[in-house]
Amino acid sequence: MVSHVQPVQPVSEQKDPVYRSPALNAPQKSLIAGGILVSLVLFIYLAIAQSVIQPVLLILGLLLGYTLFHARFGFTSAFRRLMSVGNGQALRSHMLMLAVAVTLFAPILAFGLSFFGESVAGYVSPVGVSLIVGAFIFGIGMQLGGGCASGTLYAIGGGRSVMFITLLFFIIGTTIGAYHLPFWTEDLPSAEPVSLATSTGLGYGGAWIVSLLIFGLIALITIIVEKKRKSPKVAPLPSAQGWKRIFRGSWPMFAAAIALAVLNALTLMTRGQPWGITSAFALWGSKVAQFFGVDVASWGYWQGEAATALQSSIFADSTTVLNLGVILGAFIASAAGGLFKFTKITKGNFFASVIGGLLMGYGARLAFGCNIGAYFGGIASFSLHGYIWGIMAIGGTFLALYLRPLFGLSVPKSNDSVC
Repeated sequence: MVSHVQPVQPVSEQKDPVYRSPALNAPQKSLIAGGILVSLVLFIYLAIAQSVIQPVLLILGLLLGYTLFHARFGFTSAFRRLMSVGNGQALRSHMLMLAVAVTLFAPILAFGLSFFGESVAGYVSPVGVSLIVGAFIFGIGMQLGGGCASGTLYAIGGGRSVMFITLLFFIIGTTIGAYHLPFWTEDLPSAEPVSLATSTGLGYGGAWIVSLLIFGLIALITIIVEKKRKSPKVAPLPSAQGWKRIFRGSWPMFAAAIALAVLNALTLMTRGQPWGITSAFALWGSKVAQFFGVDVASWGYWQGEAATALQSSIFADSTTVLNLGVILGAFIASAAGGLFKFTKITKGNFFASVIGGLLMGYGARLAFGCNIGAYFGGIASFSLHGYIWGIMAIGGTFLALYLRPLFGLSVPKSNDSVC
């Protein structure tokens, strides 16, 4: 039984804080068993039909999804809270996550460390009009769609119905973006990729120190802003107590930040690239378009090495496997907390999800990734484009604060008790 006594941040980022009990609902044991069974079947299939790397990536994806859900680790809500009421708690968790990530990524990239002999490379992408426009519209899209790329996946795992709409149009948007990408990257101004480690003479050691200084400065600024604006605190989450908290949430954001950084480093060492999400969406959408007769193979996006992915099974795609793992991991985590439940779709959040999904999908392709591939993976890889992505996405978030109410979506206010 659940008694309602104090506010909590809900799974949905489109709702105001609601009331909750200090205790979670009973575990949804049949759903947990189902999630584990599906994961096991998929693991066995990947182990038999694909390379040894794929089942390992599935496990990493499961752990990523489990971590994201238990902490409700958000990028969308972090940017929204900062821009609306000045609360920087979640953004400081981002800085901790990035600090741990660069500490792990530096030796991995410097010495080419990997588990399966894969060549190792970070996400270092060009800086140009494509990045600036793409990150800005992604920032708008994630505030309307109710979640970023990782947020979309883990919210689906938690049963948030409207996010299926966001995902569908996310896929459509990123497929269109893949078709248009040569225009944005070849016909419009763009500079060469810039790595703080290899383009500046700093080396990975120097770039690591500079990165930590940047993260510390950003964290300090958020503390100053919070004190000046007297920001409302982040609402607490329902949670079990003691050791049970590991399995039935909620996790502190700082714990999730460390876990996500470690899992991203393990992903880098497993497949030779950091964690990514949206390239799989482009693959899924392109394969569907190809099925209906569209000459996808002629697109500039699918030339060279990328053509292999288009011709192969989606289960051979490492990002697809990670995405499936994230959804399943979040599903198991939500069921463990007794929280899996399909939610209501309204006219407002339906249209917001359509527009938000399209903007995120298109923006992700233009910006060489999303909040995970460009922001998290880019900064962890010492790429300048990751920092610019974050700045432009925050700019898009600011604009979206004025658009959300048009769809009936809430925006935190300075006089709220929690945000």
